[in-house]
Amino acid sequence: MTTTLNPTSVRRHHRLLLMALALAVSILLTSPAFAVSEGALRNLRVDPTRASIPIAEILSGGPPPQGIPALGFRGLDRVAGASPDPSFVTQEDAAAWLGELEPVILVRAGGEARLYPLQILTWHEIANDTLGGVPIAVSFCPLCNSALAHDRRVPATAAQVEALRVDGHTVRASPMPEDLAEAYAQQIGGPAPEFAVDVTLGVSGMLYFSNMLMFDDTTFTLWSQLIGEGLVGEFKGERLVRYPAQIVGFAEARAAEPGALVLSRDTGFRRDYGRNPYVGYDQIGSPAFLFRGPDDGRLPPKERVITLEAPRALAYRFDDVADARVLHDEVDGEALLLLWAPGTTSAIGGGVIATAADIGAVGVFRPFIDDQRLTFAPDGNGGFVDAETGSVWDVTGRARSGPFEGRTLDAVAHDNTLWFAWAAFRPETEVRRPGGN
Repeated sequence: MTTTLNPTSVRRHHRLLLMALALAVSILLTSPAFAVSEGALRNLRVDPTRASIPIAEILSGGPPPQGIPALGFRGLDRVAGASPDPSFVTQEDAAAWLGELEPVILVRAGGEARLYPLQILTWHEIANDTLGGVPIAVSFCPLCNSALAHDRRVPATAAQVEALRVDGHTVRASPMPEDLAEAYAQQIGGPAPEFAVDVTLGVSGMLYFSNMLMFDDTTFTLWSQLIGEGLVGEFKGERLVRYPAQIVGFAEARAAEPGALVLSRDTGFRRDYGRNPYVGYDQIGSPAFLFRGPDDGRLPPKERVITLEAPRALAYRFDDVADARVLHDEVDGEALLLLWAPGTTSAIGGGVIATAADIGAVGVFRPFIDDQRLTFAPDGNGGFVDAETGSVWDVTGRARSGPFEGRTLDAVAHDNTLWFAWAAFRPETEVRRPGGN
């Protein structure tokens, strides 16, 4: 027997859910109990006197440190214990529980690729991993739909390393490797410090501008997940090197990287993987959870945007890219290519991620191969074709056929996030519009 839901009842139920969410957020926002005290920060071994933001604007999201358990966290004495390392399975094994359109974070680093399903990271938010010899933290903040990959080696001077060792805590410091120093110079600017401190990152349970604050096991610093910057603690003002991370559907990622392993559900924790606890959160008119930041009126707060830090702070409306399918842009003399393709569901929409609305995926690239600039157009079959060679490409930037088959465009680190959070952290952002720039 099948049951048909009345569309009117479904819409009424959805409106009631949004009203309940709005009421809950309103109550939380007016409750002083959710402001974090300096004492709470000291319990986390964070020095509140070293802060680049007002401490009063840090809010508790509810869970304690590691109450949402980051995977691979080494633990911090008197704060939170260690958590199991992430484990991985083949794509064939993952296909038994991971839908073809389900969003995964595709990360390529050190000559390797891995897939991190959002149905898992929704419940853990951080996976501390090593990919191609590169220590990374892959993170997802559901409250602002931000999926990122940062290097877990914190750039540090000799004096900073020595100060960390004063209390006898283990400091895993090594000379700054050349590749990390080069990335530091490109992304952050200036010469890199002499050392790199290997850390693991945990979920603090605290929020700033409704974005997850991460904390590390060594420097006792609170880091913004969205911008990878130390906000409170020993390393305030320091930034983590970032790697491209793309939200894309599982089937698309499999076709692009058939040998990539997939983050396993065997995490050591029992969670309702595949279910979205933030039902309807991507509705453009719904409120942002515990957001006390400035209101930038250029776009609706919940507008989905593609954001870049380089060549400077930029934002593109997700819908603009989807409508265009291919968007060529040039900013400060730097050519950019944005591609959109269907085949990826929203992780913060429907109750079951696998059956949520297909919103598609966006990739951002430099449109060059071997210094040859390429011009792209939709190929009519869900892919893209370059005018110069006729090669056919996918939304991850890999050529599927033609003279460039197997080659990959250089990806530009970007985020697929919600406007309210990005605009709060980067108010200087220029919103780029097709035909209007």
